[in-house]
Amino acid sequence: GMTPRRICVVTGTRAEYGLLRWLMRDISDDPDLALQVVVTGSHLSPEFGLSYREIEADGFRIDEKVEMLLSADTTSAVAKAVGLAVIGFADTFVRLAPDIVVVVGDRYEILAVAETTLLLGIPLAHIAGGDVTEGAFDDSIRHAVTKMAHLHLATNDDSARHLRQLGEEPWRIHVIGNPALDLLNREALPDRDALLEKSGFIPRHRNLLVTYHPETRGTHATTEDFAELLAALDTLGPGYGILFTRPNADPEGRALDRMIDDFLADHANAAAVTWLGSSFYFAAIEMADVVVGNSSSGLLEAPSLKTPTVNIGSRQKGRLRAQSVLDCPAERGAVLDAIKTALSMDCRRVENPYGDGHASQLILRVLKEAPPQQVLLNKRFVEQ
Repeated sequence: GMTPRRICVVTGTRAEYGLLRWLMRDISDDPDLALQVVVTGSHLSPEFGLSYREIEADGFRIDEKVEMLLSADTTSAVAKAVGLAVIGFADTFVRLAPDIVVVVGDRYEILAVAETTLLLGIPLAHIAGGDVTEGAFDDSIRHAVTKMAHLHLATNDDSARHLRQLGEEPWRIHVIGNPALDLLNREALPDRDALLEKSGFIPRHRNLLVTYHPETRGTHATTEDFAELLAALDTLGPGYGILFTRPNADPEGRALDRMIDDFLADHANAAAVTWLGSSFYFAAIEMADVVVGNSSSGLLEAPSLKTPTVNIGSRQKGRLRAQSVLDCPAERGAVLDAIKTALSMDCRRVENPYGDGHASQLILRVLKEAPPQQVLLNKRFVEQ
């Protein structure tokens, strides 16, 4: 038969690998496709736990590790890292000769991949293009990658519309849903007992899962907003169990961490866990009566697990929302009202605008049915 189409998946972070894992498995299981795996970015950094080992532990062979200078995080170090990555990817792609390269998102190493494939004449498939976040330079990178990509795997209808607005030809655009939801379909989540044992959480009559991240672009201190949330939680009383997931280890995160510790000291109904891993975290969302905070999981995964969300502040501004998501400002009265409303909601019939957890199979079909290289590479700008 035909030689299998070589599909090269590039991953730079642990979170992104979580989105690509099922797709990688599906590609490697498919006789018409041959999987190539290239790791870069923080996967190779001791500071981030050398997470490329998790990829190998899942049974994947890594074809190439592309090192980039990441010891400093000054703006010039980041700019140089992009240059080093381009050099590394140029050698890698010449050696591997992939038919299609697959990337996700908007980080600067993905920009380096896109530049390199463009100059080498290799088709690029981009997951999650067309999203609009309020992030620093994320939007610019994501839209730039769109203009260098040949297949667009959008997570929702709004993003697909933005891709058309960017002049992309409709036949290149496919709405596949959010790959994060595939895990919910394809793995049994840990059961309640396993979750409680791992987290040390003692459930009460009603239970809240609280995940709050520092706001990088807020108008005032994250600690003030978090204090308002804690004041609202304090009002709930001992009949409510509160499980916190601790924030990341940046300076702002450490300040929130201390506030959580102070809250735990005064509240026997509260517990806190560091990152549980996706499966246990989703099990916690499923167990909870409401998810509270500013994490994207409240918008992306919680609706599929039929748990209502109280989304605080502007961190998720501009994202599509299911009907189970309630927005409120970081003000104790508003937060408490939203929590009470959420606790009375029935979310069993909520539709998730980010799809139904079959993203990997939909992407696989696009990769298999994509036209030949010359057709893919010949891009036209479509006038609105």
